[in-house]
Amino acid sequence: MLLLSVALSSVGQNNENAVATAVESFRKAVVDADGAGLNALLATDLSYGHSDGHVEGKQELIDKLKDGRYDFVNMELTEQTIKITGDIAVVRNKLDGKTADGGKPGEAHLYVLMIWQKTKNGWSLLARQAVKQFPVTK
Repeated sequence: MLLLSVALSSVGQNNENAVATAVESFRKAVVDADGAGLNALLATDLSYGHSDGHVEGKQELIDKLKDGRYDFVNMELTEQTIKITGDIAVVRNKLDGKTADGGKPGEAHLYVLMIWQKTKNGWSLLARQAVKQFPVTK
């Protein structure tokens, strides 16, 4: 029984590592506006929710990153948690970055929820929702 627990724990850790790697690949692809990389990571039926409430799909997101309407100069993801249930991973993190959307300098400070699904080709981003970070008041 102990051996089975150790084996299952190892499989779970490997899945968490694979999800963390997919999240990092996504972060890098967004910063680099890498259309091919994004195409490989994003589910066909992606639901990508922004902090202002609008939602778009896979191709619209890729197009806006590639043409500079969305432009992350840099992006840091911190406070990340990963919970896996079956073939679904729920990832939460804090996103801080500098932007240049449409050439206009700005900053992004968000909390992000991502839903990743394990497929035969690896982990694929199925849904993402962001909300703005608000200052903590005392």
